[in-house]
Amino acid sequence: MEENKKTCLHGHHTSQGALMSPFGGFDMPIQYRGIVEEHNAVRSACGVFDVSHMGEVLVTGDDATRFVNYIFSNDVTAAQPGQCLYGMMLNDHGGVVDDLLVYKFSENKYLLVINASNIDKDEEWIQERMNDSNPDREDGMPFRIDLELVSEVVSELAVQGPEAEKVVEEVLGIPCADLTFYTFKETHLDGHDILISRTGYTGEDGFEIYAEDEVIVDFWEKLMASGQCEPCGLGCRDTLRFEVGLPLYGDELDDDITPVEAGLTMFVKLEKAPFMGRDAVAKQKAEGAKRKVVGLELADKAIPRHGYEVLNEADEVIGHVTTGYHSISLDKSIAMALIDARYAAMGTPLKVRIRRKTFPCAVTGKKFYKKSYKK
Repeated sequence: MEENKKTCLHGHHTSQGALMSPFGGFDMPIQYRGIVEEHNAVRSACGVFDVSHMGEVLVTGDDATRFVNYIFSNDVTAAQPGQCLYGMMLNDHGGVVDDLLVYKFSENKYLLVINASNIDKDEEWIQERMNDSNPDREDGMPFRIDLELVSEVVSELAVQGPEAEKVVEEVLGIPCADLTFYTFKETHLDGHDILISRTGYTGEDGFEIYAEDEVIVDFWEKLMASGQCEPCGLGCRDTLRFEVGLPLYGDELDDDITPVEAGLTMFVKLEKAPFMGRDAVAKQKAEGAKRKVVGLELADKAIPRHGYEVLNEADEVIGHVTTGYHSISLDKSIAMALIDARYAAMGTPLKVRIRRKTFPCAVTGKKFYKKSYKK
């Protein structure tokens, strides 16, 4: 059995007593002091996450813009250098190969940040697309690009929470107040190149920092020594993203769930140049999806978990829970679920089967908690 990979901060996590667990092929911290404490720290002050397990792919060359636009659902031609875009890579059936962030440096240079669990699959899929005929070229020749798989040499920290800007500037010495939501810049500290973006996965203001291993280790040590932020594991990263309706690949998205079903068509620009999965998504959008990801709110404190069945009032199974928790911020049991679209109207009464009992719930929006981003 293949051993799980370790990030450059693995020794720091274990020395701080973090509960470790496999995730996406890596041995990652799930919690330190506790999921509730870490969750609340991000909502009220500042938390720092090791997200070095994420994958990074650099796309450069004369056809970089055309290629990224071909494999990506959003429209990079509408972005300025220094902007980030969220979107998806789609298969021929409109299912999601992965959801990702694209960083636009110039028309000839992009960074793709992909999910850890999909690194190998994504890299193979992207390399296969390089051999596709460029739909924007009359001669039908492949794309003129270079791919550099930089996941092994780039590590990443996420500093999140209402005090994140203060912490990044004062503790790490990185000016960041000039960054607005979903923008980034390159900077240099002590001879090292650093990329910082005003992005995150928590619903709070925050930053993601990319650099070499030694820089990330130094930053982690400075943040811990400052006493101004809480070390956070993937446990509260999940509770935080869930409360603000952000999808997780493998739960609300996968190869068989489309952006239409997931409610993410705002990140699919059907009017742009041809791209992978476009026709399938356009067809489903016009005809209407038979399934939909919705929010659920339970009247009881019973906790719905991933995979639990969702039933209509006639006790017929109409779908399943994709993510469920007793919300830390809201003190109520909530879930996201993929269900028959006929039951997706707001307020529709449904049930969730938890173990051998069923508990009443109602369809609600997926954004359970108000996001707090700096625009």
